[in-house]
Amino acid sequence: MSHTAPRADQEDLTPSQLVVLLASILVVALCGIAYELIIGTVSSYLLGNSVYQFSITIGLFMFAMGLGAYLSKLLVTELVTGFVLIEIAVSLVGGLCSLVLFLVFPYFSFYRPVMYTLIVVIGALVGLEIPILTRVLTLKQSLRFSIAHVLSLDYVGALIGSIAFPLVLLPHLGLFRSSFAIGLLNILVALFNVHVFQRTLRRPGLIAVLCGAVALALIACTVAATKIGSFAEGRLFADDIVFRHQSPYQRIVVTKSPVNGELRLYLDGHLQFCDRDEHRYHEALVHPVMSASGNRDRVLILGGGDGMAAREVLKYPDVKTIDLVDIDPVITDMSKDFPVIRRANQDSLRDPKVRIHHDDAFVFVRQSRDKFQRVIIDLPDPHNEGLCKLYSAEFYKMLSGCMDQGAMLTTQSSSPFYTREVFWSIAKTLQAAGFSTHSYHVAIPTFGIWGFTLAAKDGPAPNDFKITVPTRFLTRETMVAASIFGRDVGPTEVPVNTLFEPKLYQLYLKALER
Repeated sequence: MSHTAPRADQEDLTPSQLVVLLASILVVALCGIAYELIIGTVSSYLLGNSVYQFSITIGLFMFAMGLGAYLSKLLVTELVTGFVLIEIAVSLVGGLCSLVLFLVFPYFSFYRPVMYTLIVVIGALVGLEIPILTRVLTLKQSLRFSIAHVLSLDYVGALIGSIAFPLVLLPHLGLFRSSFAIGLLNILVALFNVHVFQRTLRRPGLIAVLCGAVALALIACTVAATKIGSFAEGRLFADDIVFRHQSPYQRIVVTKSPVNGELRLYLDGHLQFCDRDEHRYHEALVHPVMSASGNRDRVLILGGGDGMAAREVLKYPDVKTIDLVDIDPVITDMSKDFPVIRRANQDSLRDPKVRIHHDDAFVFVRQSRDKFQRVIIDLPDPHNEGLCKLYSAEFYKMLSGCMDQGAMLTTQSSSPFYTREVFWSIAKTLQAAGFSTHSYHVAIPTFGIWGFTLAAKDGPAPNDFKITVPTRFLTRETMVAASIFGRDVGPTEVPVNTLFEPKLYQLYLKALER
């Protein structure tokens, strides 16, 4: 008489098997949310518009999970075998998802189809797992208790994954190692289940070999993550990468041209400066507000962690203190320690006059009890919601409370040519906050036409500028020309940007679509 191995749907569960299944539910949920966050982060980094990327990723992932849950009814027998095979597939596809997205990005027309395919495949596989595990658990528990345990562990796992990704995985492992590590976690779940359910699995030896092969591949990828990252990320930039780091706040990349030695800084894929012409930007940002008459003992710089704006401010000997607020210590540490950046900023961040605060600019301004005579806002364009609030009327009103009588500020205001409505909306928002403004723009070869807004707390904003410190580009005559706008970049009807109606972000996205 033939004898076949018992199946998980034909016998009761042992206590150890029950524990492994419950732990598997927790890990499955943790990995599922981590894959969502990885894909959303990669797409935000490569494509921008983080709200759109995360909304699409989460929505499509949830739909795919529902699809997987529906398809789980097709698996009638060999439930544990099916679960283990699904875990193997999830670990392989999910573990390699970030690498695949980086590799396909240079072929831009394929990026979104590949991204959507990865989301659907991973989501469907994760959606298959929970119903299967629930059905297996009913062999030991009633359906009422099984559903309660499955859902509670599923939610707890999702919470752990959502907290671990920004606080542990991304800052300490980076995108590539994070996805490899989560894939390894999936394959470990599969291996534990193979060990505990070996009597009930169909061909457990072959499945164990398959698990081992996938685990070895992911371990090899983890070990070689630096080289893999260099190769994949290097395909995104024309120049050689000389510095890269994933901080808790952003992806930082510095490139150097092998042809002319040009240095470029990128934050989350957005170019911040090229050392060949950054002096044009920073001189135009700093000297109009610093050259205005009046007291300038205390200067506040919001952003500017690269030290270039501080370099220009330090040209004024009567400045006593410079408070520089940048949320990311990795940026300021790099700017103080990385030789090529130090040469560019002339060691400005090591100057005793400069005090660095690692804080969110919004929080710093709200909590500050100090008064400043000059404020320089050197922040990235409002390409996400977090940045958009730093261009709001509420923020400017708070900033006014930190400014002395007669104080002035200047802010970069994006391009009046490429993002015309954004540029003029910033000026209008400053006016709504009680400032008088003067707008101007200069040509920066790397960026094109770039705009700035000078704002005065009391009285009219200055419109005549006598530049007395050494500059490479900016002169009084340059500022006269910079204040003249052609018809295609001149004032236009725009809304005021507020915290509750972030119109600026919408204008920015609209401009990018043109």
